[in-house]
Amino acid sequence: MTVKLSSLDFKKNIEKYKDQFETVSVLDKDGKILDQKTVDSLTDEELVKIMEYMVWARTLDERTIILNRQGALGNYAPAGGQEASQIATMAALHDGDFFAPTYRDVGALTLHGLPLYKGFLWYKGHVAGNQFDEDFQAFVPQVIVGGTILPAAGVAMGYQRQGKENVVMAYCGDAATSQGDFYEGINFAGVYKAPLITIIQNNRYGISVPISKQTKAETLAQKGVSVGIASVQVDGMDPLAMYATVKQAREYALAGNGPVLIEALTYRFGPHTMSDDPKRYRQDDEVEEWRTKDPLHRMRVFLKGKGLWDSDHEEKIVEQCKQDVKEALARMAEEPAMKVSDLLKHMYEVQPQIIREQIKLYEQKEMN
Repeated sequence: MTVKLSSLDFKKNIEKYKDQFETVSVLDKDGKILDQKTVDSLTDEELVKIMEYMVWARTLDERTIILNRQGALGNYAPAGGQEASQIATMAALHDGDFFAPTYRDVGALTLHGLPLYKGFLWYKGHVAGNQFDEDFQAFVPQVIVGGTILPAAGVAMGYQRQGKENVVMAYCGDAATSQGDFYEGINFAGVYKAPLITIIQNNRYGISVPISKQTKAETLAQKGVSVGIASVQVDGMDPLAMYATVKQAREYALAGNGPVLIEALTYRFGPHTMSDDPKRYRQDDEVEEWRTKDPLHRMRVFLKGKGLWDSDHEEKIVEQCKQDVKEALARMAEEPAMKVSDLLKHMYEVQPQIIREQIKLYEQKEMN
């Protein structure tokens, strides 16, 4: 269809995309059902699994914050509040699906199958925290903003060529969508119809920079329109909406339709990292307003109403996580302390002469 320049309205041309992205929801903030058909499509086993995952992850987040304050681990990026966008989506993956996490997603990576002590070693900056089993389908957590998308697109293209019935799921934050790597990754995946599911965890801030100062786009989901891929905006505090959307996106991608971009409207209750002071750029009333949308609260109310959850069940999961943390710390303590020579040995596959000289120098010092 063509349009005469004399009748073109630039502002209307921009605003039309805002109207195309209504937010998908299944449960409201009080746990009441908004989409009965979607709820009916999920089994009791699936519903309980999602809640167990989220309770375990929230407990892990709280324990890891304590460990950071005690100096037992390095800097930590709290994940409390983002359990629906992180953990409920993880529950929708199948065996063999590949995962590309960011630095905030170690809890999700653990639920994907990484031993917890490996995650703790990663927080300490130990090389062993980056050494995964060969058959473990995931990347090491990515610290570079937007750095998950391009390699994830590559894996998805590889899966497609190999005829695998698996998808690749990559997480990124809202600030990542301002990076060139983000666009290039979803563009390539779209061109080749690769089975990539990209989840933008839009928690409103790139560290301290609000999304209004990152982009003029009305939604982040509409950035998928520019490369012609299926895109949707979801209530990222709604566990069932996130789970069901990823489940449907997985079926869509494996049917040969190409990638899916999901913008999750979520919020981190805590700081960007434990070295950040969010009070410098967020108001307390904003945080409290988002706490009323807590994904655990709405899921707890919903499941109790169905007779599928109670305080004893929740306490059992909490205690299990605490035991998992205790065992992971004990296992982490068994790992030999990393030496400077070890660090240097892992910098290059083919070591340049200057690095070889430094390795030799430090090995001599370490022997004394």
